[in-house]
Amino acid sequence: MLAVDVFGELSAIVGPKRTIVDPAELRTYECDGLAGVRVRPLAVVLPETTEEVSALCRVAKTHGLPIVPRGSGTGLSGGALPVDGCLLVVLSRMTRILAVDLENRRVRVQPGVINLDVSRAIAADGYYYAPDPSSQSVCSIGGNIAENSGGAHCLKYGFTVNHVVEATIVLADGEIVRVGEAAVDPLGYDLIAAVVGSEGLVGIVTEAVVRILRVPEATRTFFATFPSTDEAGACVSEIVAAGIVPAAVEMMDALAMEAIVKSTGVDWPLDVGASILMDVDGTRAEVDHTANAAVEIATRTGAIEVRTPKNDAERALMWKGRKGAFAAMGRVGPNYYVQDGVIPRSEISKVLREIAAAASREGLRVANVFHAGDGNLHPLVLYDARVPGEEHRAETVAGEILRICIRYGGSITGEHGVGVDKAVYMGELFTDADLETMNFVRCAFDPERAFNPGKVFPTPRLCGDVPGTYAPHAVEAAGVGRG
Repeated sequence: MLAVDVFGELSAIVGPKRTIVDPAELRTYECDGLAGVRVRPLAVVLPETTEEVSALCRVAKTHGLPIVPRGSGTGLSGGALPVDGCLLVVLSRMTRILAVDLENRRVRVQPGVINLDVSRAIAADGYYYAPDPSSQSVCSIGGNIAENSGGAHCLKYGFTVNHVVEATIVLADGEIVRVGEAAVDPLGYDLIAAVVGSEGLVGIVTEAVVRILRVPEATRTFFATFPSTDEAGACVSEIVAAGIVPAAVEMMDALAMEAIVKSTGVDWPLDVGASILMDVDGTRAEVDHTANAAVEIATRTGAIEVRTPKNDAERALMWKGRKGAFAAMGRVGPNYYVQDGVIPRSEISKVLREIAAAASREGLRVANVFHAGDGNLHPLVLYDARVPGEEHRAETVAGEILRICIRYGGSITGEHGVGVDKAVYMGELFTDADLETMNFVRCAFDPERAFNPGKVFPTPRLCGDVPGTYAPHAVEAAGVGRG
């Protein structure tokens, strides 16, 4: 139980109604989207301003409490998972859009602002915010910054790091600093690149300035079905090789399509092996030419059928199906384990075959729905938690999928982050020297590792640790060192 004096200090900052210590209420915050792992925090606080976050960090430092930042809790790698004895700083009440600067195409927001709400706030003026994770109606900008989220349109428009230009950060000792610059082409080091994607290890982002874009003059969408993922993969590769840069190009296999059809009622055939959903956007003349060229390639590479939506409502339904794919998996299996890895686009067909073989060895099925344009896979390993051993087999398949991505020259994450879920695989992707360098960057911001301990790195690493297998110091081995 939290000491009375600490509770009083926290309550003095945010008020007793925004300080949670009751065990029953704390259960709400035991996990993020990786629901299979749960840890109860020592206390939860819900600040509303940068100054409150700063004061909370000072209290945590005084009492030696680890700090775990949390946004909407939709992350899928355990990045917002509490650690024992931690202060969980929940930013979901920091939901203000602070300034809109259409002339310079900038919007200043607090971290709890929902991704889609940025676009909604500026839509009437003809602007939008490009990063669009499938969870964009519920995920927060702060969480997107932590994980460097992307979405369907990341091939053409990039990830969160390409759209955040400035951030206000609270460090572990409560100091408030600003990195980046709202102006175009600022001078100095690009510290934004060190903050975006840092998974809460360097500080708490309390404000961000994001870049917004003009809504394209026209968008063309087509949906194509193929006999198998081989033909669909070849189609994507040829489209990009032809110099076409789709705004989005998503691939779904047969099992994913089955789930989507059952969930949304979208009129997609179920007797095909794979499908592609693709957007091209830009000026009207450019879009018409590019879309026609892409359709010709789809036909030439073996498309069974190519459909174009009759109106905006039909187009929206197509994208609703794709963006609702994860939630739709309940229609084809009681439980699923979602992974997130990246491979070279040219290797899609080979990798999907290896994934299917890995699942078959464990007697499980995998549904594949992913950003085909940049090779960002999102395989969903289906299992039944009621069957003894199936959850463990699903974890085995998920781990093998990451190793397959590494073997093909890819990465263990594209946008879901490492968190606790994938930390064990970091040593298979990076050398000890790589990990040591990453740790030095982290420690430049947080030398005492107060923020989000136990995440990302495969083993606990102290600032200045020599990388490699842990060996106890002679003083520790003699039993006289502090543990």
